[in-house]
Amino acid sequence: MIEYERDGEIGIFTIANGKVNPFNPQMHKDFYQKLKAFENDPAVKVGILTGAGDRAFCAGDDLKTPREDRTIEEHVEKHFAAVDPDAEPSYPGWEREIHMMTRFKPIIGAVKGWCVGQGLVYLMRLTDMRISGESARYGLPEIAFDMAGGSGMAAISRHLPRAIAMELVLTGDPINAQEAYRIGFANKVVPDSEVMDAAKALAARISRHSGRAIRIEMESFHRAEQTDDATSYALTDHMFRLQRLASSKQVGTFDYKGKTGK
Repeated sequence: MIEYERDGEIGIFTIANGKVNPFNPQMHKDFYQKLKAFENDPAVKVGILTGAGDRAFCAGDDLKTPREDRTIEEHVEKHFAAVDPDAEPSYPGWEREIHMMTRFKPIIGAVKGWCVGQGLVYLMRLTDMRISGESARYGLPEIAFDMAGGSGMAAISRHLPRAIAMELVLTGDPINAQEAYRIGFANKVVPDSEVMDAAKALAARISRHSGRAIRIEMESFHRAEQTDDATSYALTDHMFRLQRLASSKQVGTFDYKGKTGK
């Protein structure tokens, strides 16, 4: 199951499914619904995504989940069909909705143990900063099972230098917490017992700002990543000036000492 709770202005998602927290189709649907509720809740400014227990953040999709017996034509129809909210969840399904959703609230990953496969894909897609416990191990082992393609779904080249990303996806070998920190994939490495405290401390530093400012900064960052330099500047310049007009704190000239002038 996907647990969700609010701690003040922080929303906490916990992947909880046995010892290694694998995903099944119903969990993907639940996760999507909780992510949408989080994104639409004006009282919540920042999220944390973690896994229950100490053994794994998430070991990916549960390979033991039975797949439907379909003909080739039915597989093709299912692949291109829109997800049916009233149907029993299956593959492919709600995981695609999660990958395609728009999100302008930051989420912090809090990782202990194994984070592989779909777990790592979600970590890359859905978190913007990461606190890594010393036990964390990150990997995309799909190539070893002839199930390659995770590199594209994770948009891994946006998170890691090209050569390192290629080694990770083409060998299928995991990296440890210290290596993740060294290559800039994790913001901090702490003892496992301190992972959630460190994630909450970072979330608190973010949530001291207004929800509007956080959202605008998030959207500006994401839009700038996806467009050329001139377009990103024009868009974010508009957003910046609209925010100044909407906030009394920004009227006049800010002198970076907590004062405003005319």
